[in-house]
Amino acid sequence: MIRIVVNTRVLGAPFTGVQRYTMELLRRWNGLTDTISPKSCARGIPGHAWEQLVLPATLGKRLLFSPSNTGPLMGNQVVMIHDMAAFDSPDTFSPLFAAWYQFLLPRLAREVRSIITVSEFVKRRIVVHTKVSPSKIVVIPNGVGSQFCPEAVSGLGTAIGALQIPSSNYILAVGSMEKRKNLRRLFQAWAAVQHRVAQDMWLVVVGARGNSRVFAGVHFDNLPARVFVVGHVDESLLPSLFAGALLLTYVSYYEGFGLPPLEAMASGTPVVVGNCSSLPEVVGDAGILVDPFKVEAIADGICRVAQDSALRGELRRKGLLRAKQFSWDETARRTWHVLQDGVDAN
Repeated sequence: MIRIVVNTRVLGAPFTGVQRYTMELLRRWNGLTDTISPKSCARGIPGHAWEQLVLPATLGKRLLFSPSNTGPLMGNQVVMIHDMAAFDSPDTFSPLFAAWYQFLLPRLAREVRSIITVSEFVKRRIVVHTKVSPSKIVVIPNGVGSQFCPEAVSGLGTAIGALQIPSSNYILAVGSMEKRKNLRRLFQAWAAVQHRVAQDMWLVVVGARGNSRVFAGVHFDNLPARVFVVGHVDESLLPSLFAGALLLTYVSYYEGFGLPPLEAMASGTPVVVGNCSSLPEVVGDAGILVDPFKVEAIADGICRVAQDSALRGELRRKGLLRAKQFSWDETARRTWHVLQDGVDAN
């Protein structure tokens, strides 16, 4: 039987949603695939050179699965495209990074056997930017891990102590701190609503700072009062932070999927999210959707949830039900089926 090889170059980068996706699938396939990654530097030009020149020569007749928006320009491959941000939100990246992916992705999409993506939104954007047939693209949503559950609140005291968060009464914002995550408007909204919420309530921001060359929309030297920027948080602490939050605000204006709102809903935490890109697909009617380009809309969404315990209860109930529709087991099963189709086509 022809083996499947997973391109795991992405696991040499800092842990974000793409790395979580890759690890969750590998755990469930449990040795059914081979994995391959560079022996030295996996990032930047050396990593791309390895992927384009060295990786194809090692495969033989094996099918390649590239799970992270990139892969060698070869046909015997299934690629996962998580978003088309290099086209739709290029100011998130350095000019060289955006130019490389604008060159690579259309060619890669045309070469490979199949494309998997995480939302109907991204599928539409792939078709727009690559001109491939929609029939070549399979939408398989991400899942949510069992560690994200209401019971995780039992570890909140440990997490607060480890991270030195100033209050257990907090609103959570999660995500790598890129321009499209919209923190500038979130901070403006927070400044506008502080007098309307409890005086011990803080906005706690979790996520890596991002590329300083492009992360110019948010200034950390002049934050509103009661904002606590945690930075990167160990994976073991995240479930408790989700479960202990009064609400999650995730007002990004561009997402391929958006794992944090799903993880919050699974944790029993209400969500206030942006009403564009993929987020309405993920949240459905289980959260408050706001215009991410209007500070007033963000502020009103935060206030509605923070001030109304009955609304929070309703959102908690709907969110828990909504989250049950997303499973890493199902993501892995459906992805494996696509890969088997690729093997059978050899």
